[in-house]
Amino acid sequence: MVAATNDERRPVPRARREGRARAAWLRPDFADRTRERTATLNQLLLASVVFALGVLVAVGPFPGDPVLFFAGVVMVVIVTGATLVIPWNRFAWGWVALVPAVDIAAITLMQLAAPGTAMGLLWIFPTTWLASGFGLLGLFAVIVSIAAIITVLTVASAQEVTYTTFLLPLVLFAVAATSHLTARRSDAQRTLLAKQAQLLRRVLESSRRQEQVVTEVLDAVDFGVIRVEADGRVAVTNEAHGRLQRAVRADGEDVVAFRDDGVTRLPPDELPVERALRGEAFDSQVVWFGEEPGPRKALSITARRLLDPDGGDSGAVVISRDVTSELEALRARDELVASVSHELRTPLTSILGYLDLAIEEPGIPDHVRANLDIAERNAERLLRIVADILAASSSSSSSIEASMTPQALDAREIVRASGEALLPRATMRAVEIDTTGLEDAPVWGDPVRLRQVVDNLVSNAIAYNKDGGTVFLGTTTDGTSTWILVRDTGIGISESDRSRLFQRFYKAGARRRSGTGLGLAITRDIVRAHGGELGLHSSPGVGSTFVVKLPAIAPEGTAA
Repeated sequence: MVAATNDERRPVPRARREGRARAAWLRPDFADRTRERTATLNQLLLASVVFALGVLVAVGPFPGDPVLFFAGVVMVVIVTGATLVIPWNRFAWGWVALVPAVDIAAITLMQLAAPGTAMGLLWIFPTTWLASGFGLLGLFAVIVSIAAIITVLTVASAQEVTYTTFLLPLVLFAVAATSHLTARRSDAQRTLLAKQAQLLRRVLESSRRQEQVVTEVLDAVDFGVIRVEADGRVAVTNEAHGRLQRAVRADGEDVVAFRDDGVTRLPPDELPVERALRGEAFDSQVVWFGEEPGPRKALSITARRLLDPDGGDSGAVVISRDVTSELEALRARDELVASVSHELRTPLTSILGYLDLAIEEPGIPDHVRANLDIAERNAERLLRIVADILAASSSSSSSIEASMTPQALDAREIVRASGEALLPRATMRAVEIDTTGLEDAPVWGDPVRLRQVVDNLVSNAIAYNKDGGTVFLGTTTDGTSTWILVRDTGIGISESDRSRLFQRFYKAGARRRSGTGLGLAITRDIVRAHGGELGLHSSPGVGSTFVVKLPAIAPEGTAA
């Protein structure tokens, strides 16, 4: 007993409580309690009607035997009291059938007390109860008992048998059958609802388990994940996101956000979360949080839009990753490369100057002059490599934009000049430079930077072309944008190399044999600094086509 008391004091888990409730609902004693409540309600309803009849008989004339009538009333009252007192759920389910059976007997006495009245209509209450609550057995008992009682009463009262004699039993049989069918339908619906509820519980438990697994997986990764609903509510977030937010707000105050250069303030409407809430999708937006000289964090943030089954916007998933160490390592590498390259540039310039003086010295033998020419060409090549490395170490969009002086230019002249300058190199490999596709094409840009872009593209088209191939150059415009096309008939670029072709120091497949892997990266940065885009179409063994899209006119608000 003490153990049971202690068990009752312990908090019961919710799942266990729900399980016990479900088990209780399926137990037979639960159904018995349902019958007990049904018996009480039915009996109280019958007792109310009988009480009203008793009052009418007591205050007015009664054409029958009042003693016999009130005997039936007393029986109904006694059975009603017993129904309220006796705990029927502790007995077998069939014992409660005694209550409607006694009611039938009591109503029979009342009918005998006044044969010419409609007291027999009261049989509807117990017959309905028996037919609906006790299945086919109850329905059969109703038919037999009512038929026997009506027969006995008809014989005892010596009444003439007419169609009205059969009307009351027929009505009672119809009501009993209807009650039985209604009860069966209710039981079937109750069973169906119970099965559906059980199925829904299993689905809910499965969903909860899946949600728990997803939550554990999200908490195990080291990048932040946020699930944003279409209305802006944050539905899901993981522990890594919380750690990143705490690291960003180490002092507990709101911090200032900067662009990827770490210097330019990021406007509030360009914050990654604000962009995601506006319905934008973006990749790897780098944002610096915090001001120097304090601690700073750099996050790379990506947003992906989600669609519902109907194709509508269902929100977004925002993923953030701490890239502070990576960016600081890249910055340190660039600073080291820039420092070394700068130190190399001065002696190389001096070497080239003295080589020029030596070559121009009169009286030098031809074989010595040839050796000096070879040394000069290699020194110039080394100087170009150093220049590319220096440009790559400072080729962020902000540094390029700061060094540009845009003006109105003719893209055709820039491309033609580049082709003419590189013609000797093309002639060495019998590569033809086709300039028939050049058209008048105004462009707004920096002449030195744009010439650098075209030189890089044409130089690559020659270097990676086939002997005897062709380089096609073209320019065109629609008045708003201008396109520069450089197409070769060379070896092409594989699909696996295309995704990394514009990364610094990356050299694709056949391109690894020479070069620094910086030219295309610098070219794209210059094009983007002009507000343009650099596109690539390539097929291995067929050739490559680079398309540069640039603004044809000055942006609004810019002095031409």
